[in-house]
Amino acid sequence: MECIYCHHPLTYQLANGQRKCQRCRRKFSPKKVQRTRYIIECFCNDLTVQECAKLYSINYLTVKKQYESLRSTLVGFLEERYQNRTTTEAFEEYIYLGKSKDPIKDIFDGYNFLTFVYDKRFIYNILMPDLARFKNSFYDDGLHMVYYNQFRSFLRSAKISKNPTHPHIYEFWDYLERFLPRFYGIKRENFFYYLKEAEFKFNFDCKKLKELL
Repeated sequence: MECIYCHHPLTYQLANGQRKCQRCRRKFSPKKVQRTRYIIECFCNDLTVQECAKLYSINYLTVKKQYESLRSTLVGFLEERYQNRTTTEAFEEYIYLGKSKDPIKDIFDGYNFLTFVYDKRFIYNILMPDLARFKNSFYDDGLHMVYYNQFRSFLRSAKISKNPTHPHIYEFWDYLERFLPRFYGIKRENFFYYLKEAEFKFNFDCKKLKELL
């Protein structure tokens, strides 16, 4: 088994089951490496934490922590890639609202973000300030319909009939709307990471995902 740190082909097994590299002298656990590969495989195939834990008999909290680590890693990768872009072709603003939500009553539960196309085909998203912070004050003042009428143009349902600024943006939104419903009970503060996960998986195929992760 090659070293996971320096990729030297020669490692030897220790009494505790770990392996040690003959060149860099660092130690690693083959079982932990294989477990991480299983988790990455599940992550790339859109399996939930619970599905992954059940499939490979791995502790739920272990998978959860690994998924969170993977999402944090890909956020940094996507940010760096966008900062090093050559061109930006177009962008559109959009409010994502789950299919079970009422566009009028639940408009403040939506997630507002900008979607960019750069370097001809890659997608990048910026999450806007949370709409939920306005919810109580607008309902108390009876202004929720005013707010809805003002922002309905950013809803997906209001954009379908329009000619897209860039068709790749609409392709991503279609992908996002299929991707997110698999994950039940996404906490509001974590939506950004799921948005970025969708962005990452939309930009790269599964083989590339595994290489990067």
